[in-house]
This record gives sequence, C-alpha cells and structure tokens, in this order.
Amino acid sequence: MKNWAVTLLLSMVTFSSQAAGFDHTQWDDLLKRHVVAIDQGVATQVDYSGFSRERFQLKAYLRSLESIPLSTFKNWPKAEQLAFLINGYNAWTVELILSEYPKVKSIRDLGSWLESPWERRFIPLLGKLRSLDEIEHEMIRAEQHYQEPRIHFAVNCASIGCPALSTDAFTGGRLDRQLDEVTRLFLSDRSRNRLSGDTLYLSKIFEWYREDFERGWNGYQTLAQFLATYQTALGLSDNDLQRLKRGAIEIEFLDYDWRLNRKP
Repeated sequence: MKNWAVTLLLSMVTFSSQAAGFDHTQWDDLLKRHVVAIDQGVATQVDYSGFSRERFQLKAYLRSLESIPLSTFKNWPKAEQLAFLINGYNAWTVELILSEYPKVKSIRDLGSWLESPWERRFIPLLGKLRSLDEIEHEMIRAEQHYQEPRIHFAVNCASIGCPALSTDAFTGGRLDRQLDEVTRLFLSDRSRNRLSGDTLYLSKIFEWYREDFERGWNGYQTLAQFLATYQTALGLSDNDLQRLKRGAIEIEFLDYDWRLNRKP
C-alpha cells in the first residue's frame, strides 16, 4: 500500500510538472540585462558583447531546453508549447550570432553557398537535430496547429529590419497579451510601417508571410482585416481605414535591412 502511494504521488508530481510548462527565467534574466529598448520602446538593440560575457548562462538555458523530451512537450497546453518554441528560436539565434561575434555583420554572413544560416542543423530539440527554419516553418507556423500570425513579431532574426527582440521571455500564461503587445509596438514603428498619401508602406514580413495573416485568425481572411485590428498602432484615421478596406490605399512593402541589430 505504501509503495503504491509513493508511485501515485510521483506520477502526480510528474504530470503536474509536465502540465505546468517550462521555466524561462534564465532567458528572461539575460534579455533584461542585454536587450535595450529604443525609440519609445518600438524597437530594441542587442548587447551581444554582454551576451558573450554571460554565454555560459545562455548555454545553460539552451541545455535546459534540450533536456525536454517530445512526450513532455506534447502534454503542455498550446500556449506553453508556442512560448517554448519562440524563446528557443530567439535564444538559439543569439547563440548562432555569438559563434562568430564580433566578426559577423549580418546573420546572412553565417550561411554558405550550400545552405543559409537558417538551414543549418545545430539545434538539438525535442529528440532530433533541427534548424531555425524547421522550428519556425514546420513547428511554429505549422498549418492547422497554432494558427497564430502574431508570432512574426515575436521571433527574431537578429537584423535591424526584423521586429524587436523582446526584453521579456514569452510565457504560456501571458502569451496572448505578449503577442498583442509586440505586434502593436512593431506596427507603431514608422521606419517599418507608415502611411504616406495613398500608399501604406509595410514591412516585408507582410509580403513574405501574407498567407498567415489571411488564414482565418480571429475570422480574418484578408491582410486589411488584420491591419484594421491595429488601426491605432498604424496611425490610421477612420477614413484611412475605410479607404484601406475598399482598396483605395495601395500597399507597398519596404526593403529589409539585414544588418546585425546590435547595441553600438
């Protein structure tokens, strides 16, 4: 009877741990020390020198991600899974930059004629060696799974043109609020998204991943419907919004700045 009770207690603890998700405190601490908000918070710069000095802590966090078996991951709620994948993507991107820092001027420098940096398989995660591309496109963006277009303002490619690396780790319990916040901040950045006359200039992200914004999230079937949700962040008047909806405003996509987003 006593052995049965102990076994039951251990099983309950294991299940509770699996359901609770993952503790991202190590990553959160690193972000708060080495990511600096600029331009009223709509963008950030990354202190890679600071990350380099604490690379042991970054590696410890990455090892903790690596230790999670796929069976445990599958038992988490979807929000916990998605926060885990976003944080992992961002942390491994920082680690990739540090592998050649300070020589690297752009993440694209870390590729070769055989493969891009995003195709390199260097990430031991959930039972197999993966690439950044696999984490983003086959897991985070997997159709009919998370169905969350706002992830494009959370995953970070270490470039000036991409959305800010957040100063906070994403967590399952706060994920919806966090994704809404990073989306509003990105769309408030006039260097990336702005209306000029009859043309709305948007980040290249909306061209590359347009299908994600038109796939039915919140019932939206068009990019204009998604953008309408963030009317205030985009600085659109009610008249502007009506013109956008009826196609009277042309959408153009801005060139992407691939230079390394680092603190000077």
